[in-house]
Amino acid sequence: MKNLVLALIAILGIVVVSSVFVVPEGERGIVIRFGKIQRDDAEAVRVFEPGLHFKMPLIENVRKLDARIQTLSDPSSDRFVTAEKKDLLVDSYVKWRISDFGKYFLSTGGNLSQAEVLLKQYINNGLRTEFGSRTIQEIVSGERTQLMQRAMEQADAGAKELGIDVLDVRVKKINLPDEISNSIFQRMRAERTAVAKEHRSRGMEQSEIIKADVDARVTIMVADAERNSRTVRGEGDASAAKVYAEVYSKNGEFYSFVRSLEAYKNSFQNQNDVMVIQPDNDFFKYMKSDKVQN
Repeated sequence: MKNLVLALIAILGIVVVSSVFVVPEGERGIVIRFGKIQRDDAEAVRVFEPGLHFKMPLIENVRKLDARIQTLSDPSSDRFVTAEKKDLLVDSYVKWRISDFGKYFLSTGGNLSQAEVLLKQYINNGLRTEFGSRTIQEIVSGERTQLMQRAMEQADAGAKELGIDVLDVRVKKINLPDEISNSIFQRMRAERTAVAKEHRSRGMEQSEIIKADVDARVTIMVADAERNSRTVRGEGDASAAKVYAEVYSKNGEFYSFVRSLEAYKNSFQNQNDVMVIQPDNDFFKYMKSDKVQN
């Protein structure tokens, strides 16, 4: 009898424990009975909020679903075609959460990976439509915000079938495929090289013009300086001649003697200088003894 009581108590404990379940914070629970989701009187799915709850033991199971905002970010880039038939590699991410837990469970089996696969299809369809209706210039120059908004609206409309609300769609990065990037880079390089050559040729032309102008100015300045120097030299020679003339008029013999000394000095500047001339030449008239004595 004692053993029977203990067995009954054990069975009762198991039943009580199996009839109690806890939904953690940030999650929601749904009860499944014989493979069907339990609903309330309004035919809506019974969703259990965080806390302690009860269920029928053995015949009911509880599936707990994450109710927090999720982020779908694919590490690989998606390829989209623009309006001008250009390929783009796009990195994006999506913020979403479960809005209808019953519909979500029926559509995905409560599997997060399956939900993200299906949601990715809706997102790509929306982005493909928006990229396909715009050119690269429109996408890059300022319509990205409108593009993301329209893509989010389209994705959200489709995701409702999964019991999901799409909260945000963001395009992180837009790149060109390598083959297109290389061709564009080569074209840009050729254009920049042509522009550089044009600027270089214009610079050389301006350099030659500046050099010619400077050379002309220098030539004019040198000519002016030469003319001025000749004028000054002529004025100096005239003044000197005038002085010599005045001196000569006062004492011609002394003037002749001074000029002869200057001629001697200029003619015999070196000890090796030799002059062949007749002794009675007038050049040496002041070197003769009678002249010196006088």
